[in-house]
Amino acid sequence: MAAEFSKKQLEYILEANHRWNVKCGATGAGKTYIDYFYMIPFRIMERKGEKGLNVIMGVTRDSIERNVLQPMRETYGDFVGIINSRNICKMFGENVYCLGAEKVSQVSKIQGSTIKYLYGDEVVKWNKEVFNFVKSRLRTPMSCADLTCNPEHPEHFFKKFLDSDADIYHQHYVIDDNPFYPADAKEELKKEYFGTVYYTRYILGEWQRAEGLVYQIFADDNNRFIIDNATDYLRTTNQQLVRIVIGVDFGGNKSATSFTAVGITRNARNIVLLSERYITTPLDPTQLNNEFEVFVRSVTSLYGNGEVYADSAETILIRGLYHTAQAKKLHVTVKYALKKQINDRIMLTCLLMAQDRLKIVKTCTNTISAFNQAVYDDKVTNEDVRLDDGTSNIDSLDSFEYAIEPYYKELETAGIKT
Repeated sequence: MAAEFSKKQLEYILEANHRWNVKCGATGAGKTYIDYFYMIPFRIMERKGEKGLNVIMGVTRDSIERNVLQPMRETYGDFVGIINSRNICKMFGENVYCLGAEKVSQVSKIQGSTIKYLYGDEVVKWNKEVFNFVKSRLRTPMSCADLTCNPEHPEHFFKKFLDSDADIYHQHYVIDDNPFYPADAKEELKKEYFGTVYYTRYILGEWQRAEGLVYQIFADDNNRFIIDNATDYLRTTNQQLVRIVIGVDFGGNKSATSFTAVGITRNARNIVLLSERYITTPLDPTQLNNEFEVFVRSVTSLYGNGEVYADSAETILIRGLYHTAQAKKLHVTVKYALKKQINDRIMLTCLLMAQDRLKIVKTCTNTISAFNQAVYDDKVTNEDVRLDDGTSNIDSLDSFEYAIEPYYKELETAGIKT
């Protein structure tokens, strides 16, 4: 089974012999490839018969499957099994626990156990308590971990661990460390992240605090994204909308009620913000349902049937929207918003903007203003936080994000150039 390795990957194979072995840096730099192709099989076989568990941890079980197990199966076939109901995957004849690290409850499955080998994917996205737990489990002379991550803010708990005096081999990657990444795709990626905190993190592989404007690309050139109307734009670009999605953010505590309608084109290639409704006055449930009916009819009459994703924190209000849609035959399905991590939603929006895949009809003035004015909270130093103190319009951003997040993976991968 032949494979080519970069200079950086070969260095890792030769020198990553510490208790903690960490590859941190740019996306697309080849950090994970060397793990699923070589390090994970080698570590598991090297510890065969030793005391303790083999554990693979990622943000979720799904991310482990996508980022680690599926690529390994493509390389090693039946030597890599399927995760069973006990969270165990048979790999090279050994049991390997595969666990999500976003919740403390996940580690209860290995509570009290000793870990002889830990592979950790996207470790900066783990729950801090989960990381602290596994630190205490690597307690045999043979115990070791291979961890990968993209950097985030400098006060992150994992950055503090990297800077500690623990037994750590730390390898830093920039995107140009991967000689096998197609040059044109690499240049496109650099352009897409340029002007954002993600360039420093995902291209240069540096830890940097998010500061200033959240959507700098948009604020620098509104005209790049604003269109007169959706019909002319779609006709002149030879596109058609295949999904109509409405996001709903409910008002309360000085916040506004926001409806945002988004159209998604074929193959999730582009999105168009079609229409919005921004209501600053308090609404009782009846008024809310009436406003919802008017907005939905205005959208579906122009663009066809759609879906609605509403803030899942307000279950009673969502029930009202559901019953209104049923009783008034509004031609939409009403569902709970996924409410992914805000920073994941921000990164998707920045990616769509950088790839020129987001357009917004000029009448959506509140959302345009929200994109222009959103800033990071400069009072929070230990994480990336979008300021939400009433001084800028976060409600329009939330309703917009609720609309597109169900199609996060399709929208993200549609922009990848092959």
